[in-house]
Amino acid sequence: MSRTVKIVLGYSGGLDTSVIVPWLKENYQADVVCMAADVGQRGGVDRLAGKAFATGASAFFGEDLREEFLADYILPVLRAGAVYSRKYLLGTAMARPVISRRMVEVARRTGAVALAHGCTGKGNDQLRFELSFAALAPDLKVVAPWREWEIASREDAFAYARSRGIPLDGIDEEKLYSRDENLWHISHEGGPLEDPANAPGSDVFVWTRDPVDAPDTPVELELGFDAGFPVALDGRPLSPLALLTELNEVGSEHGVGRADIVEDRVVGIKSRGVYETPGGTILLTALQELEQLVLSRSALALKDSLAPRYADLVYEGRWWTPEREAVDATVDSLMSNVTGTVRLRLFKGQATVLARRAPVSLYDLDLASFGASEGYAHADASGFVKLFTLPQRAVAAQRRVAAARMNGNGRGAGNREPGGVPGTGWRPAAGVAHARGE
Repeated sequence: MSRTVKIVLGYSGGLDTSVIVPWLKENYQADVVCMAADVGQRGGVDRLAGKAFATGASAFFGEDLREEFLADYILPVLRAGAVYSRKYLLGTAMARPVISRRMVEVARRTGAVALAHGCTGKGNDQLRFELSFAALAPDLKVVAPWREWEIASREDAFAYARSRGIPLDGIDEEKLYSRDENLWHISHEGGPLEDPANAPGSDVFVWTRDPVDAPDTPVELELGFDAGFPVALDGRPLSPLALLTELNEVGSEHGVGRADIVEDRVVGIKSRGVYETPGGTILLTALQELEQLVLSRSALALKDSLAPRYADLVYEGRWWTPEREAVDATVDSLMSNVTGTVRLRLFKGQATVLARRAPVSLYDLDLASFGASEGYAHADASGFVKLFTLPQRAVAAQRRVAAARMNGNGRGAGNREPGGVPGTGWRPAAGVAHARGE
């Protein structure tokens, strides 16, 4: 590359990307354009421009992606009910495609010829970014310094920065945990958490109270949904961003949304992460309960079968695929009538559903009642039960016949002559077994 070409770097202002800026200049002789995305992390991106220029960036783009992230990524994942590894609500995974998309847009705007990221070769994020780049900009080169350079540790990165006079203001040299934060969650990895035998200490959690220390008085709230989209809290219409912000606050206060997970990375490594997803946990709990009122048994089964598949494609970075678009279309159809309200109680780390209402519900109180019902006569069940038990009765009859044959002529299965056919009395003629070499 000549000195005039540009590389767009996904920039966070942390140690890795602070070192990557001068490394790209040295090793690719290119101008580095830093693109920082505000997806809801504390501090946003306003303070990052000065840091980027101080490390050698030629341009800086601070992009507020919060509304887009919530509307076009978080809510589709929520409505699909996608949960990876039984407990992970995909906070980091679904932020990567929106960041990747904006990196590509900045590259087109600035005439860049390459895209760079600070993901390690052991993690999932390299796939999430690069699969997005391949789908959206296959003509652009991808640079992954962690797969190229000789820096092997955090200590090496600090030494590299000091040797070149790179300012690292605000970067903690004693940092224990690797964290990722956005509107949906905050994750914690590394340090003592790398050993799954270690319980997470109190220094791990940033958002949520320890449930033991949460208020002794529960709080109740009511969520409103329209076609599976959260639209109201306690009867107040709210934007998705305002609603999620309030749920994160109240959920954190009551210790809701903690998850300690040993998960399977796409590269084949098992890793341990601790997550805090208070608002997301409340929303998913309420929405799934509303679905129980509105969706039929077979529709719920279809949705539940698609949810893990959707979770896999999000986790693996396959967002920009026809498969994801097809599942979204199916979910849109299934959720068209999932409208109503759900009341929950938050208490000591738990979100418990208390009541649910839906204007278009399959729940019929008359039918569900154990008492007399106009639409259902108990006697009508006789024929249904007889037909429903037909396969079991057929199998039972088959077993009786088989048992009788096995015990024919007084011989049971335990004393049948070698080579004989059960129930016939036939056995090989003398010498047959010998002639066959048996």
